[in-house]
Amino acid sequence: MPPSLHLAGYDSAAMERAPFQPVSRAGVECFRAGEEASRYAAGDFILTHGDAWTSKLIRFGQRLRIHGADRKYTHWNHAAMIVSGTGDLIEALGAGVTPTHISKYTSKELHLVRVGASSEDHKQAVDLARWAAGLTGAPRQRYGFITIVSIAYTLLTGGKFTFGIDGELICSGLVARAMERTGAIFNRTPTHVMPADLAKYYDVEPPPTSEPL
Repeated sequence: MPPSLHLAGYDSAAMERAPFQPVSRAGVECFRAGEEASRYAAGDFILTHGDAWTSKLIRFGQRLRIHGADRKYTHWNHAAMIVSGTGDLIEALGAGVTPTHISKYTSKELHLVRVGASSEDHKQAVDLARWAAGLTGAPRQRYGFITIVSIAYTLLTGGKFTFGIDGELICSGLVARAMERTGAIFNRTPTHVMPADLAKYYDVEPPPTSEPL
């Protein structure tokens, strides 16, 4: 069956957006290129830098939308879920939602967000990621190209109309949907949350000498 286009109509969250509220977390650790964490916890997530054209497209979109003091959060253009204590990841890439490993980012700076939710909430976040990757018998979720188009439309026109295709996710949308299982509440549509949004929600500061990429 071909994927179905869903027209979300006017985004009520965008029309009457609730005031921004940060999301509670246990901590944030920054690792420079070549550094690695001593431990990982399934259900946490990372913010880092992707080189794929999809990540570059997200970077472009973030810089269109985010200005002023919040522009520092555009330092990141990729997010991924940690799903094991040994650094296994699940992330939305151009080929779809895919299991990978954190070692692929050893050559890059990354920030590890320790969520600090209950063990059951962490499990539910990981279960969502595994489901999206097709590891539980459900079809694997594709990359959210139409979501990117929807985000670009709202950025360029100022419109509040959002749309997407069922079964598609962008990298940060995957993380946001997983974080909802830990009690996180976002004041924008989770599937349209960008890496910079996650950084702001979770109060992740870029390195002092960094510039938005």
